[in-house]
Formats: sequence, C-alpha cells, structure tokens
Amino acid sequence: MSDLIIVESPSKIHTVKSTLGSGYDVVACVGHVRDLPKSKLGVDIEHNFEPTYVDIKGKEKVIDDIKKRAKKAGHVYFATDPDREGEAISWHLATILGFNPSEKNRITFNEITKTGVEAGIAKPRQIDMNIVNAQQTRRILDRIVGYKLSPFLWRKVRKGLSAGRVQSVAVRMIVDREEEIKKFTPEEYWSIEAKLLGKSSRKAFTARLTAVDGKKAELKTKDETDAVLAKIDGGDFVVTALRKGTRSKAPAAPFSTASLLQDTAQRYNFNSRRTMNIAQELYEGVEIEGLGAVGLITYMRTDSLRISDEAKASAAQFITDNYGTQYLPEKPRNYKSGGNNVQDAHEAIRPTMIELTPERAKPSLTNDQYKLYKLIWSRFLASQMADCIMDTQSVTAEVNGCTFKASGFAVRFDGFTVLYEESKDDDSEKIPILAKGDVLKVKSVDGIQHFTQPPARYTEATLIKAFKEYGIARPSTYATTITTILQRSYVEREGKQLKPTALGEVTTELMKEHFEDIVDVDFTAQMESNLDDIELGKADWHETLKNFYDGFDKSLQQAEKDLDGKRVRVPDEPTDQICELCGKPMVIKIGKYGKFLACSGFPECTNTKTLVIEAPGKCPYCGKKLLQKKTQRGKKYFGCEDNPSCEFMTWDTPTAEICPKCGSTLFQKGSAKTGKLLCHQRNCDYEKDLSGE
Repeated sequence: MSDLIIVESPSKIHTVKSTLGSGYDVVACVGHVRDLPKSKLGVDIEHNFEPTYVDIKGKEKVIDDIKKRAKKAGHVYFATDPDREGEAISWHLATILGFNPSEKNRITFNEITKTGVEAGIAKPRQIDMNIVNAQQTRRILDRIVGYKLSPFLWRKVRKGLSAGRVQSVAVRMIVDREEEIKKFTPEEYWSIEAKLLGKSSRKAFTARLTAVDGKKAELKTKDETDAVLAKIDGGDFVVTALRKGTRSKAPAAPFSTASLLQDTAQRYNFNSRRTMNIAQELYEGVEIEGLGAVGLITYMRTDSLRISDEAKASAAQFITDNYGTQYLPEKPRNYKSGGNNVQDAHEAIRPTMIELTPERAKPSLTNDQYKLYKLIWSRFLASQMADCIMDTQSVTAEVNGCTFKASGFAVRFDGFTVLYEESKDDDSEKIPILAKGDVLKVKSVDGIQHFTQPPARYTEATLIKAFKEYGIARPSTYATTITTILQRSYVEREGKQLKPTALGEVTTELMKEHFEDIVDVDFTAQMESNLDDIELGKADWHETLKNFYDGFDKSLQQAEKDLDGKRVRVPDEPTDQICELCGKPMVIKIGKYGKFLACSGFPECTNTKTLVIEAPGKCPYCGKKLLQKKTQRGKKYFGCEDNPSCEFMTWDTPTAEICPKCGSTLFQKGSAKTGKLLCHQRNCDYEKDLSGE
C-alpha cells in the first residue's frame, strides 16, 4: 500500500515521485481547496469571528481525486509550500480528509531536489496551528475590510471599487509621494569644477571646489559663483595634500524576496509578478538535460538571509576549485536579516546545486529563467567570496584661497566582483602621480548651475524596498499588492514610475479622512507584527480580530453618517479631442476595465471611445501612425493604426530616431543601457548596440 504525498503544484510531482520511488503516490491540490464564500461575509462577527469555509468552485474533481487516493493510502503526508498559505492549505486538506492536525503528517520541502525531498520526508511534524491561525487572521481581516469597505466606496465614489488592508496603504504611499512632488519648490545652487593636469600627464582629472577661505563652499547664485571664478582666475593650482590608502568592499547578502524583486526591476525591468512567476518555475522544478526534473533554487518567498552550513561548504569548495583559495574570505560569511518582523523559517534564496552553473543549465532554460537563475546563482556565490580591495588616492589643491579636491581608486584585487556587483561604483578617474607642491596645469574651470530635485516617484523596486523597511507587507504579498493597485486603476505606470490616478487620489483622500487606521503605515505595520505574534503563539487570534474590528466598525458607522446622501466626484482628465456627435470636449474617465474616452456633455451625450495612445514614429510597413496597445494581461505592445489591414505589431518600443540606412523608425529592444536599436522595415537589417554608447 503506497503512502500519499499531497503537494501544491503539479510540476513538483515528477521530482518528488522519482526521488522517493514506487512506494509513494504524489498528487497536487493546485493551491487552496477551501476559502471563505464569495457570496457573503463568511465570518460570524458576533461569535468570536468564526469563519465558514466552503470548497472552492472548480476544485471538485481535485478534491474527489485526493479523497479517493487518501482512502487507498497507507499514510498521507501534506507537503504544501513552506509558508503560512501552505500551512493553511495543509490544515484545510486535513479537515476535508478527516485527519487530526495533531498527527505528524506535515512535511515541507525547502528545495525540490533529491536532498530536499529526502530531508522533508524524514521529518514529519504536526500541522502548526499557530501558523494556520496567523493565516486565518490575515484572511479574515482582509475579508472584513474588503466586504465592509468596498460597498461603502461603491455608494460614495463609484461602483466596482474595492479596498484592501495592504493595497490601500500602498496607494496612499504613492499618493503622498505625488503630493510631495507637487509641493516641492526647486532651489538653485552652483558648483565649480576644474579640469587639471599633472606635469607629465596628458589626460585631465576633475577636481571640485569644496571650500573658500577655509569655509565650506555653498554657492546659491550665479553672481556668487562668478565672484569665486574671478578670485580663481589666473591663479596657480598648487598641490597641498596627497593621501593614498586602501578600502575593502564586501559583497551583498544573498537574495531575499524583496532584494530579488528590486534587482530584477533595476537590471531587467521585470515587474514583480513576472519575477515571482519565473522564480516559482525554478523552485518547483525544470527538466535539466542529464539531471531530469529538478528544483534549481530554494523557496523564493522569504525575508531571511540565513544560509545552511552545507550550502556554505559547497560554495567554498566551488570557489576554491574554480577561482582559487585567494577568493575565499577568512571565514564563512553570515548575514543578519534586518528589521523586527523577519521570518527565519527558510533560508535566503540560493541555488540548490552550486555546481549547476548558469551556462550548464542554459540549454534547458527559457531566456527569462536563465537570466533569473544566473542572477541568483551569481549573487549567492559572490556572497561567500572575498572582499574587493581597492587602492584609493586623493589630492587637495589650493588656488587663491579656494580649495579643490579630487579622488579616485584602482582595483587591486577584484574579489567577489569577478562574479557580481549590486551596483557599479561611479567611474572614478585615475589621478596621475603627483607630489606636494606641484603646480597643476589648468584645462578649464567652470561654474555649473543645479537645482534641488523633488523626491522621485516610487518604482516597483523602491516601493518594495519601502514595504520591507516599514514592515507593511510580506514576501508572499509584494507582487500581488502591486498588481492589484495597477489592475484597479488606483495607480498607473509612467515608464518605470508608479503614478496615482485621479481615482487613487480621491479614494485615498476619502480613506485618510474617514479610515485613517486602514491607510496608516504604522498601524498596518503593527498589524503585521500582530500576525507574527500569533504565528509564534504570543497572541490570541480572536482577540486580535476583536481589537481591530471595534475601531473599524466605529469608523465605518461614523463615515456613513458624515457622508449621508453625498457622493465624492472623481475629476475627469481633459483632452484636446472633440466629440464628433455634439462638439464638446472629450475627457478621460476610469471604468471597470481601465481608461476610456467619454463626452464631457454626459448625460445629454453618451458618446464613448476606446482610449488611443499614439506612439512616436511611423509604421515601418505602411507609414501610418503607431499606437500603444495592451494585451488582456496588461502587457504593453505597439501596432499600426491600420490593424488588421496592416499586420505590423511588436513588443519593441518605437523611438523618435530614424534608421540611417532606410529612413524608417527605429525601435528599442531591451533597456536603454544594455539593449539595442532595431529597424523593423522588411528589407533593412540595421542594428545599433546601446551598451557600447
């Protein structure tokens, strides 16, 4: 009689089954099997917030199949993902199958490899009800907020709106940042740079003014700058101080979920959902030539930076064999996970087999899988390597009471940078060999005008960094939170930046006025901390829900009174287009499926149109306009306005640049730093590599 193992994803079945052999039957539950009902609240607020769970519609066949297999099995193991959601899924499965959660039938796989599977099956444990209760509390909190607050927004703002405990805070952060930008007043300031040469050098280096007559240089106007330039004019730049030294640069820690999402956004312009989907594929298993189906990385939803001793030893051996002992640090590196709410149940994200190099795996991977695997592999291995050692040099020069300084460095030993750098140091100029008292040749001295800059809008990378710093979300919710606020048109992308829509601004203002706790960063962070306490057995989940609901219900009742008979208007975005039916201007409105054009004369005129965004350049096939479009999943592409008569479509971004060979529009493929410009005219093969610019 076989033992039954229930995993979440079908892609794990082959690896688990082939590892454990014929004595085991493996089946996938494909995520959650039970949840709160969609048609009603499903939470008995009057009776200790007890939830009512129902089988998820569409999962009937999966549940029946699992029940049949469980009846035939000698033992049943619940091997769902090793996080809160996975623990809750195991508990729901145990309930459906009639198992006692106190039985030792819960196993977890930190990695889907032979080692990981064998380690998991060897240590069955009870389902951890503290973890289950933390998940239940989160789910009930989100249900209460969504079920109670969304209808309020329908009545007071617009039908179809939704509110969420974490998503509303995320929108507020983006709205508040936009307000800071709007209120920002630029201030003028100036700097002075000198291009200088040593006695025998041909290449100039840059020195910057730091002090005037012994006081810090703070130039606010052109007149002040011109006065200093006049003071310098004709004077000798004399070397007054030289300093040489060394500095060490340590490698970055291996990836957590947050840092992985940030790095892929910056390097590859991957959105968070795309990164997590690829990481899920690498974790669950990929068919690798010569190895079979195997998980390539450890579990990818983690905020821990811990690394197992076995992984450290494996990395040290690989570094020694392939780079030499000089690339090993004096002792294995340990990294501390920052913040107060770190869950340390899992390791950091790392490759499961360090000997499986990205190049060896490449033929078996998609392009996206290869990029992500190489990034994770390189960052982990670099995290266990020696420091990069740099020789530093600095020079101070004086001219008529004005102090100029320059600094540079040269790499003495590359260390971990042979593999991976989190960010490049500014290109530092090499300073020539100088001696104290040398008089430097002057190539130029220039005053440069600057203006202080407002804070930057959030990108996905910086928003996730803020989530991590404030403790308002967890690795499992980063991607879904951002995806949700974009899909619901509270926020839109402008390039890489996240910009609030008028709907997002109006809704946030309403929430700030009437539901301050829901959109308060500190309150949300405290709630996440409360969930952690429940998971650790330090807090009661019923009490946590009661404390939240008492305040929330009072706010909801008061808001209903304050806005009785009132509606909040979302301002329309004006356009220069004219309604062809009545002659009034068209405006941009936000509907259930995104933005559209509507006549400003509504309700007298009900004319609406699809919103068309014109792109730069012309169609390389027929010369007509190019339009920006979106797939059903929201991915941006470009096509001819004459589609379907003209079949031209591309993922590449049209630019204002013209092909030097045929005069057609050039398109950008990849990033502005590492991509290329292409000509899509049928008979032209022009390409221009941007990385070489």
